[in-house]
Amino acid sequence: MLSSVLGAFSPEMAIDPGTSTTRIYVHGRGVVCQEPSVVAIHEDRAGRRRILAVGREALEMEGRTPADIRVVRPMAGGTISDFEVLEAMLRDLMHRVQGRRLFVGPRVAIAVPYGITEVERRALRESVEASGAREVVLIDQPLAAAAGCGLPIDDPCGHMVVDVGAATTSVSVLSLGGVVYSRTLPIGGDQMDAAIIRHVRDRFDLLIPRALAEAVRIEIGSVMPGMPRSTSLVRGRHLDSGYPRLAEIDSDEIRIALQEPCGMVAEAVLETLERTPPDLASDIAETGVVLVGAASQLPGLDRAIGDGAGLPVVVAERPELCVVNGAAAMLADAALGRVAS
Repeated sequence: MLSSVLGAFSPEMAIDPGTSTTRIYVHGRGVVCQEPSVVAIHEDRAGRRRILAVGREALEMEGRTPADIRVVRPMAGGTISDFEVLEAMLRDLMHRVQGRRLFVGPRVAIAVPYGITEVERRALRESVEASGAREVVLIDQPLAAAAGCGLPIDDPCGHMVVDVGAATTSVSVLSLGGVVYSRTLPIGGDQMDAAIIRHVRDRFDLLIPRALAEAVRIEIGSVMPGMPRSTSLVRGRHLDSGYPRLAEIDSDEIRIALQEPCGMVAEAVLETLERTPPDLASDIAETGVVLVGAASQLPGLDRAIGDGAGLPVVVAERPELCVVNGAAAMLADAALGRVAS
């Protein structure tokens, strides 16, 4: 009763604190925030830290700061690398979406990587509470992703969800509202961009920035042969002369660069299927695999995984929003206590 009364004074909120992007869903308004998970910090000689910027403003400072300013990402490799910075980032973003500081803090669901320790869960809950939440519910990312793409996660049927994020890819088997098996590998959009950087360096003796590699991946990247050929101009520093140079790179070369990281994702799906109980594996052979996460939109990735694992594979609608939408749906679910803590 008290919770419902307090809820009238503050909105329910779901947060997906990704390595690359933090997304916030507010009940009745939808996804209202998609900001880079980046914080700019000034640190004086005494070691005192002061937050200068959060989100896009901080990202614009990356690679351009003096020695006493650092641009950091509180989420690294799918785990929380700095709880203090994460707390500051979430406080700033939550205040932005609320528009003003509410007398009663919101009830917040936050998606967390599957398998984090109880110590990490407690620290994360305390960080979100310190950011202004009156109540915090932690939801495992695989369950949130499945709920966000419309899978019947409470049914006695096996489902496989592959979340291809910025720094990691998680492959999870779900049934009866729980995670039966999950594994995480350090492959994601960042590693794909690093593969493009290496290929351009080896092929053209040209060093390009990470942001440009990401733009090229999104613009002309693909995994499978047979895609329409396209080209893109890249600018970087020539390794021999040290001068800025331009080079034209085509989609076939990007496909070659992406073969290794994308092949590792396909192998992880096959290995997960081999570790899945036979009854659930039989279900997955029929229901197939659902891809979520921003990097899952790479053209041909679904075909590459399907060919490698011998399974039907589909990319969810708006895959980058599945986790935050699912967390919001589970927060609103009356049976939340069965799948969250």
